[in-house]
Amino acid sequence: MGLLIFVTVLWAFSFSLIGEFLAGRVDSDFAVLTRVVLAALVFLPLTRWRGVPGGLKLGVLVTGMLQFGVTYLCLYRSFSYLTVPEVLLFTIFTPLYVTLIDDALYRRFSPFALVAAAVATLGAGIIRYDGLSQGFITGFLLLQVANFTFAAGQVGYKHTMMRFPTELPAYRTFGYFFFGALIIALPSFLIFGDASRLPTTSLQWGILAWLGLAASGIGLFLWNRGACHVDAGTLAIMNNVLVPAGLLVNLVIWNRDADLLRLAIGGGIIALSLWLNARFHPRARLAV
Repeated sequence: MGLLIFVTVLWAFSFSLIGEFLAGRVDSDFAVLTRVVLAALVFLPLTRWRGVPGGLKLGVLVTGMLQFGVTYLCLYRSFSYLTVPEVLLFTIFTPLYVTLIDDALYRRFSPFALVAAAVATLGAGIIRYDGLSQGFITGFLLLQVANFTFAAGQVGYKHTMMRFPTELPAYRTFGYFFFGALIIALPSFLIFGDASRLPTTSLQWGILAWLGLAASGIGLFLWNRGACHVDAGTLAIMNNVLVPAGLLVNLVIWNRDADLLRLAIGGGIIALSLWLNARFHPRARLAV
């Protein structure tokens, strides 16, 4: 679980950076395409092209299409309708999708994982329930698509790696993940992109570089590797730890108003949900 915690800290800055410096200024399709290309370049020299099972290639490719391609295109568009805190609020449903998709793949129902995810959702909701801006329905729907595909990608990658075991290190096949995302991001930019809204400052380019190389390239690899070492309930809950982490960054750096009491109560409930899952989930394992 250490990998998931590390990436949570890494990603805590992403929401604020996108909302404060990119949203409404830089074309969302171009921003996503840039992140995909930079992340792909990180893994391109590491990718094994021969001797990799076709099913493994296809599985990782599809998870990249979902978890990175579709997810980030919808996420970036949502910032046109929502504030950073609202985006964080509407991501709280991801844990429910994680547990439901995992159960569907196994053709089972895990009540403890679902209850733990629901408790985590309650905690995140307490933190960020507030007045909603106009257009929130559109933003909400975009984020639910993003939440679902992000959850499907995480669970899908874990199941793909379990179904096609290989002696190759995981980083030798993760390049296919970003190639899959490119299949979605490139056509989207060519069709919907606005070339008049490209980055205009070195700060914007620097943020895109950091998001592409660190948050996407390193972050998504480590997150998916961490997902392979925990049960679905724990993975679902760790998705919601991003909410208090992202809010803390938004509060401390950009001095946004936040109810600290609600933040503390909600964070405590999320921590309780993690304990509940570890204590009662029959398949829970918190291995690193």
